[in-house]
Amino acid sequence: MLMAWQAALVDPGRSGGWALLHCQQRFLCGPQGPLLPREGLRRRLPAVIAEHGIGYLDGQPVFVLELPAAYDGLWPGHAWKGLRQFMLEGERQTFQMLGYAAQIGTWARQHRFCGSCGTPLQVLPGERAMHCPDCAMRCYPQLSPSIIVLIGRGDELLLARSPRFAAGVYSTLAGFVEPGESIEACVHREVAEEVAVRIGNLRYIASQSWPFPHSLMLGFHADYLGGEIVPQAEEIEDARWFPLDRLPALPPQGAISRYLIELYLARRSGRADPVLPG
Repeated sequence: MLMAWQAALVDPGRSGGWALLHCQQRFLCGPQGPLLPREGLRRRLPAVIAEHGIGYLDGQPVFVLELPAAYDGLWPGHAWKGLRQFMLEGERQTFQMLGYAAQIGTWARQHRFCGSCGTPLQVLPGERAMHCPDCAMRCYPQLSPSIIVLIGRGDELLLARSPRFAAGVYSTLAGFVEPGESIEACVHREVAEEVAVRIGNLRYIASQSWPFPHSLMLGFHADYLGGEIVPQAEEIEDARWFPLDRLPALPPQGAISRYLIELYLARRSGRADPVLPG
């Protein structure tokens, strides 16, 4: 179990430490997991897009190496493992570290060249930023704010499923904030678009980093006001009201969607509020 992970800016020029090999939401894992000894590792790689120091694990520096492709066959006994699988396994500290690494690696992959003039970008010393030596544009790691909302109607919850979900799983509604839109307006718009009902008594609950690849989820509870459920074509496969004692398969523990549901159940039954992991 990981005991002491701390995100930090670490100079890739220093020696030693651990390395994480990342490519498009996957990490190379050996028998002991995704952390690999960093010394001499780059000499074994055909190419590396970027290397960033991302923090410390029990005092040892950790670096993410973003690879242009998932090289196979270089390490016998190693295999690529998706970030979602780490989430499902429930080791929160591991997922936090890998989620952060995936966000920095994805940012490095997507910001190799200046979006203004096309010049190759350079790491800005002392900051988590890339800069253009020609036009001075700076690029920082991207965050995309999004909302996620659980709609309640007394002892019923409105849950929906996307065609992308695992079979049988229902969850809360979610969507990205549009330019010029407030968080509250986004919640009302997304609910109207996805299920065509009206809501009120909007309550902010909590937030969670969601590294698929770079979202910040802002979680809410809301009360049903009116309207019949009409699932949005192509986005919502099914949506319906579920009694609290007959809920369908739910998202995994640790996801903010599951927390919103568990919190509602706890408050309806008078139990203590659950704790949102990480």
